[in-house]
Amino acid sequence: MDLTGGFTLDHSTTVAPSSGTHAGTHTGTYTGSPNGGALSAVAPARAGAPSGPRVSVPEARGPAASENRPRGGPGRRADGEAARGGGGGRLQARPAVTELRLSAFAGHRAAVHPLGPVTLFTGPSGSGKSTTLRAYEALARLGAGDPLDEVFPDAADCVPERARPDAQGRRGFRIGCTVDGPEGPVHLDLAVQAEPRLRIVGERLTGRGRTLLATALRDPGRTSVQAEWHTAGSTPVTRAPLPDDLLGTALLPLRVAGKTPGQLEVLAAAEQMVIGLRSAFACDPRPERMRAPVLPGEGRLRRGCGNLAEVLHRTHTECPRRHHRLAAVAAAGCAGSVAGLGVRELPEGTVLAVLERGSRPATPLGRLGDGELRYLALALTLLTGPGVLAMDQLAEVPDAMQSLTLLADGLDRGLDGRQVGELLRLATGIAADGHIRVAGTVGSGAAEEARRVPGVTVVDLSA
Repeated sequence: MDLTGGFTLDHSTTVAPSSGTHAGTHTGTYTGSPNGGALSAVAPARAGAPSGPRVSVPEARGPAASENRPRGGPGRRADGEAARGGGGGRLQARPAVTELRLSAFAGHRAAVHPLGPVTLFTGPSGSGKSTTLRAYEALARLGAGDPLDEVFPDAADCVPERARPDAQGRRGFRIGCTVDGPEGPVHLDLAVQAEPRLRIVGERLTGRGRTLLATALRDPGRTSVQAEWHTAGSTPVTRAPLPDDLLGTALLPLRVAGKTPGQLEVLAAAEQMVIGLRSAFACDPRPERMRAPVLPGEGRLRRGCGNLAEVLHRTHTECPRRHHRLAAVAAAGCAGSVAGLGVRELPEGTVLAVLERGSRPATPLGRLGDGELRYLALALTLLTGPGVLAMDQLAEVPDAMQSLTLLADGLDRGLDGRQVGELLRLATGIAADGHIRVAGTVGSGAAEEARRVPGVTVVDLSA
C-alpha cells in the first residue's frame, strides 16, 4: 500500500454517501481493492514535480475506508437547510466519534469499529485492545493541534510488523475515524510515514459524498504537503502547502475564508471533526498517587487522578448535587456503610478526602483498596464534565454542542464484578442524554458483566 502518494480532489466526480462501515469509492485518483476498502491512494504527479517515493505497509483488504465558527453557524447547509446525520434524518447536535478505522496500525489490519455511547473492547492479551484506544487518543490529540512527534514518540511501533520498507527504507501506518453531528457523518483518513522521518503524507476529509480536503506529499525534500480544499466558487479548488507535522483539518479555520458555499461546507465539516476529536479525556486512575493529602488548586482532575482529594474539595462546594450523587455511587461500590464523601482541611494547608461512615469514624481515602479508589475516580469522571477535568476546553463552543468521551484503558483493572456493573449502569444512564460517551478496554470477566448491561456495546477483538 502506497503511503506517500496521499490524496487528491477530483473535480469531475463526487463520492456516493457511504453506509454501514462507510466503505465506498472516494474522490480523486484512488487505487485499491474492488470493494473500495483499501486505503491505497496515489496522487497524480504534476508535470515537472517529483512523484515522491513509496512507503509500503500491508494492504488493507476489507471495509476500512470509508476553531473559529464558520459563517452561518454549524449544523447548517450552505443554503440554510439544517444538516442531518445518519440514515433516518435524525439531527445529532453534539459531534461525536462514531467509528474508528485502523487500516494498518500496529497489529490491526482493515479494522473498522463502530462506536456507541458506551463501547468496550475485549479480547486476549495481545489482541490489540490498548492499541485501539491509543489510536483514538492519537487522533484526538492531533485534532487538538498537538504536533506529530509528540503524539507518536515511538511511531515505529505503530507500523505493522509485516510492512516492508521501500528502497529508501520508508514505512508507515494509516488510521481514520468518523465524527457524526449536525453535518452528518464526516470522515477523516490519515496516512503517516514513520520511517525514516515522521511526517503526515496524506490526509483526506470527506462529508456528504464529497472530498473536502486532500493532502499529498509532492516533494519529499520539503517539510510540507500539498493541500487542496473545496471552494465551489469562481475557483473550484484552493491549493496551498500545509506543514507535514500537524493535522491539516485542524488548520482549516485559519486558512479558509468562508466566503463561498463550498468554503462554508469545508469549515463546517472541519469544525465538526475537531470538536468531536477534542472531546476525549483519557483517564487512568493510579491508586498509589491518590492516597496522600494534596494541596488545593484549581480542582481539575488529572489523567492519573492523583489530585482526587483536591477535585472532591471543589465539587463539595461548587457542585453539591453531583457531589451527593457521587456519594451515592460510592456507597454502591465501596465496602461497608457509606453516608457521604467528605473533605478535611489539614493544618499544613492540604486537603484529605474521607468516606463518611455515619456514626462510625470516617475512613480516609488512603485506606481504601486499589479497586475502590479506581472506582471512585472513574465515577467522578463520569459525573463531572470538561470544566472539572484537566483537558483542552472548547470555550468558544456552546455546551449544547459538546460531549465528553471518556477513554479508559483497563477500565476493570482492580474492580470486582459489582463495581464494574455499577460503573457501566452509571455510564449508560448518563450517556443517554448525549453528554457523555465511553470507550474502554476490559478483560473477559468484565466483558461478560458488560453484556448484561443494556446500552453497552462489547467488541471482541479475538473474533
